[in-house]
Amino acid sequence: MLNNPLVTIICLCYNHDAYVVESLNAVLNQSYPSIELIIVDDCSSDNSTKVISNWLAKNPEVQFVTNETNLGNTKSFNKALKLAKGEFIIDLAADDILLPNCLTLQIEAFKKNSYKNLGVVYGNVELITENGAFDSYFFPVNDQKKVIEKRAKGDIYLSVISGGNSICSVSAMMKKSILDQLEGYDENLAYEDLDFWIRASRQYEFDYIDEILVQKRVVTDSLGTQFFKKNNEPARKINHSTYLILKKGIALNRNRAEDLAIQKRVHHEIVHSLKMNDFNLFFKFIELRFLLFKRKFFAHK
Repeated sequence: MLNNPLVTIICLCYNHDAYVVESLNAVLNQSYPSIELIIVDDCSSDNSTKVISNWLAKNPEVQFVTNETNLGNTKSFNKALKLAKGEFIIDLAADDILLPNCLTLQIEAFKKNSYKNLGVVYGNVELITENGAFDSYFFPVNDQKKVIEKRAKGDIYLSVISGGNSICSVSAMMKKSILDQLEGYDENLAYEDLDFWIRASRQYEFDYIDEILVQKRVVTDSLGTQFFKKNNEPARKINHSTYLILKKGIALNRNRAEDLAIQKRVHHEIVHSLKMNDFNLFFKFIELRFLLFKRKFFAHK
């Protein structure tokens, strides 16, 4: 690895005109020197493209991609990934803020780790409100801002498929070679992170930095808020994607312990689909539960 390998930050923007300049400036203010920035505007309906264009007047070296139609996060990210030249990749939303030492700490972790097949380094995140006020931490911390509950490292596949090892995607630095090998994000899904963590952790190791790396903005219309809205079409698409992700995860499992781990998540989604009044999805998760039951006797002997 070079002393300062190139890191490509893919900044995805959709109706983030109020926040995008702060997010882009935070990239330029990194203590790490070797950065490529690619901005993708996903056909915003607000003034995002104008705001970004004005910012680019002083930063002409930055690549800017504008989608003519709204493609969604997975397709927009993959579009930028094809342009990326960095050895490492960060997936940044245009309303989130990388703290100044974020990239430096992540690259140091890649250099100093003892894992043979390290693919992803991630850390903790400070959640902030729409106006930038402190809200909470993604992983609860003590007075020294260190995690209270130890995070899994190395082979975290079991933890990921059970739902116990959630990762805030904006805090993760990924090797581009892994994204290329896994063909980026699955464009059939409404959201990308759980599926990618499952597929990546099946083959690669993960490391955790016990530091606050990013400020993530919690906004009322974010993708994450859609999970729990009843009788809502975006929510249906998101929760159907979870079904597809877990179905794919079951196919990746190699033993009974892994089936038991993903079964925990399937049980959670059965209850969730009932709460959402999505009975079609409820029966799909029941089918997954029966599939896991049959695998107990026929798949892992």
